[in-house]
Amino acid sequence: MKILAIDTAANLCAACIFDTQAGELGRAVHDLGKGHAEHLMSTIEDALAAANIAYADLGLITVSVGPGSFTGIRVGVATARALALALGIPAVGVTTLDAMAEEARRDFAGKEVLAAIDARRDQLYVACYDAGGRPKFGPAIATLDEAVGMLTADIVLTGSAAEMIAERIGKDVVVAATSATGDIAVYAKLAAGRDSASGPPRPLYLRGADAKPQQGFAVERKS
Repeated sequence: MKILAIDTAANLCAACIFDTQAGELGRAVHDLGKGHAEHLMSTIEDALAAANIAYADLGLITVSVGPGSFTGIRVGVATARALALALGIPAVGVTTLDAMAEEARRDFAGKEVLAAIDARRDQLYVACYDAGGRPKFGPAIATLDEAVGMLTADIVLTGSAAEMIAERIGKDVVVAATSATGDIAVYAKLAAGRDSASGPPRPLYLRGADAKPQQGFAVERKS
């Protein structure tokens, strides 16, 4: 089965075609920061071209559902659901924390993993996994001190808040990666083993959007 993986939950606009038998066939990844809505479809088409396949060849779509950028997550999930509906194939969601933890386990097999993303405003998005990759805690919002309290003697840190946590404890700890998302192919590999009958993917918002209505700038309505 050929899987299209989409990730717009952080700074990257990424798409990958993954075959459950042959592995990765092609990808397109752009470090945008913003503007995912304008570039996602062309990124998907670039990945399809790199894999030399068409939309009709796809059997499953997976998308990063967060936590991450409020707008980016919404763009990715909406696109995945629309494509799945148009193609008549299932779509599944994978969290950014799951993907980052799985990527860390490739290099540090048999280790517990704490995946942590800097959520700003003195908060982190965190999830903790045992040595077999099974979730122990999260995904949830935590303070830096709460994340430090989750550390064990044999744990690997990953994510954009990993170095922040390492600095707080003031001693050596293994840091696998410092990005805010996982490699795009990891999303596809995780999706291949998940139940697609659980319903369409939904955004994972652990808090409300950062954007707030402006106060004190209302324009008086003319009668």
